[in-house]
Amino acid sequence: MRYAALLVAISLMASCSVAQTMSSVAQPISPQTPYVGTPGDFIAHDFHFGTGETLPELKLHYLTLGSPHRDAAGHVDNAVLLLHGTGGNAHSLLVPPFSSVLFGPGQPLDSLHYFLILPDDIGQGDSSKPSEGLHMRFPRYDYDDMVRSQHQMLLDGLHVDHLRLILGTSMGCMQSFVWGETYLGFADALMPLACLPVQIAGRNRMMRYMIIENIKNDPAWKNGEYTSEPMVGLRAANELLFVMGSAPLVQQNAAPTRDAAEKYIDNYLTRATAQSDPNNMIYYVDASRNYDPSANLSKINVPVMWINSADDFINPPELGIAEKMVGQMPHAQFVMLPITDATRGHGTHTQAAIWKDYLVKLHAESEPKK
Repeated sequence: MRYAALLVAISLMASCSVAQTMSSVAQPISPQTPYVGTPGDFIAHDFHFGTGETLPELKLHYLTLGSPHRDAAGHVDNAVLLLHGTGGNAHSLLVPPFSSVLFGPGQPLDSLHYFLILPDDIGQGDSSKPSEGLHMRFPRYDYDDMVRSQHQMLLDGLHVDHLRLILGTSMGCMQSFVWGETYLGFADALMPLACLPVQIAGRNRMMRYMIIENIKNDPAWKNGEYTSEPMVGLRAANELLFVMGSAPLVQQNAAPTRDAAEKYIDNYLTRATAQSDPNNMIYYVDASRNYDPSANLSKINVPVMWINSADDFINPPELGIAEKMVGQMPHAQFVMLPITDATRGHGTHTQAAIWKDYLVKLHAESEPKK
């Protein structure tokens, strides 16, 4: 289970190639079963990274739900970009607590009305990543590269030049701010969930640094050219990821006895370690190293509905950062969700029933004028 999924549980184309079928997606069999999107692949040729490194072909895998609608001028006017968290993929946002609450008939992101686009980010899911062969020679990507590749995918691959909404969770939350100040007005509205628009520092960076160093300091890692999994470093890294996504009330309810707690964490570590690639993890955890949109937040002139939860260990409310930064965006609102039995720490970003009404409010406030 990759990072974003763990946090939820605990919490045409001369220059590109596109494989996609445009169609409305069937509704899930029940609220407990996830939606299934239509897969596609976009190839960005000779992609240049911010470090100066290049890839001859950068593949971005994505899923879509619904169909694009074009206005009288031929522009898609119902596209919504949904961005997953660190180590996740498009399927991270197809889990029932998110998709069944938002994508159904009459829901805020009704897939019969909106064209929903869910990319796998660089280094994650079925997109180009270190584990495919380059290992530690893979370009050292960052959030700017991710957003730029998403923008290219939309324009050149899906022929979408405007978005009704960008909604991002965790890493996708941070990317939402980067989108807002890099491509001004490309989206009518932004909904960042579970992040802060400042440099990753303090405990957040300390934990990320420990994750990376735990892997690198395992002798079995061999600078990424390991012949057997660096299990000691990988296990320690996943232990830190668990702590980052945890919340006291959630874990107490999940494991109310000593034996239950130990069994819970043993099962988690067995599952997580088996499904984690150490090189991929180093890259996607480190991709936030130069993230810092704080200086340009005032450029974001569209409505922003920014939501964090009070039991988020990664973005704790006592820092007071959000309250200071929200005023820099002229049309932004910040909501701190109180701790309840329904919140899931950092993973509250995927518990859509808790914050759905705020999305409805944002829709109303950002409705384009006819």
